[in-house]
Amino acid sequence: MTNREMMWIAFAGIITVMFILDLFVFNRKSHEIKFREALAWTVVWVGLAMAFNVGVWYVLGPAKALEFLTGYIIEESLSVDNLFVFIMIFSYFKVARAHQPKILKWGIIGALVMRGIFIVVGIELIERFHWMVYVFGAVLIYTGFKMAFGGDDEVHPEHNPLVRLARRFIPITRRARGDHFFIKRCGIWAATPLFLTLLVVESSDVIFAVDSIPAVLAVTHDPFIVYSSNIFAIMGLRSLYYLLAHVMEMFVHLKLGVSVILAFVGAKMLLADLVEIPLQLSLGVIVGALTISVLSSIFLGGKKGRG
Repeated sequence: MTNREMMWIAFAGIITVMFILDLFVFNRKSHEIKFREALAWTVVWVGLAMAFNVGVWYVLGPAKALEFLTGYIIEESLSVDNLFVFIMIFSYFKVARAHQPKILKWGIIGALVMRGIFIVVGIELIERFHWMVYVFGAVLIYTGFKMAFGGDDEVHPEHNPLVRLARRFIPITRRARGDHFFIKRCGIWAATPLFLTLLVVESSDVIFAVDSIPAVLAVTHDPFIVYSSNIFAIMGLRSLYYLLAHVMEMFVHLKLGVSVILAFVGAKMLLADLVEIPLQLSLGVIVGALTISVLSSIFLGGKKGRG
């Protein structure tokens, strides 16, 4: 058995065990996740990711460990934008806090599958058609520019193709019935608004993947590093959502920092054939952008609000 195969098995084992514990043991019943619980699970997932990174360093070497760390930080930083969208989606459908974890749980399950498909397709496209690197780079720069100067995001679930398709072929109840996605009414199965919310969350993740996967591919084309860093970030997304949902208003400049990261990674892809930007420098720029955006939010955000 090769070192890489050992790492795949270790990764699969860790994710499977934690997946069962997090989603089906400790959070089996729908309940509102408080700040302390969200903080505890966030620490657990970040700690696991860093411990796994140590394992990558020991088994695959420092270069791969640096790739994993950079990819993980990129994915976590881009997840911040996802959280803003999730908040608006839940607000639109008036989803109770106690029912939001179940939607995010199934959203994560869908993301595990879709990210794998996107990664395989993305790597295959780059390997077969080198010019796709420029396409991905341009997409990232455009997304970063739009995030920085495009104004506030708006969510229009009524225009979502999956929602329109579901409403056309499936009976939909007007109100939620507990945390059920489907209920039987008058002998007929009908979907609840929670199911429509799940459809919007899943389709939103497809859009997020269009940004996040190319961003990590700018760091490495190694399928193991890309997928493992993505999945560790995604698995911690649910707890991170509840952690930041309580303090989201504090980080008014965070999206600007994320937009800088997108633009930088996009430029890195466009310049790949002309100049090689060291991974250490890339990691420094990414961490620096996040740090500056967080500090400016803390020390300047409040002044801006009072002004």
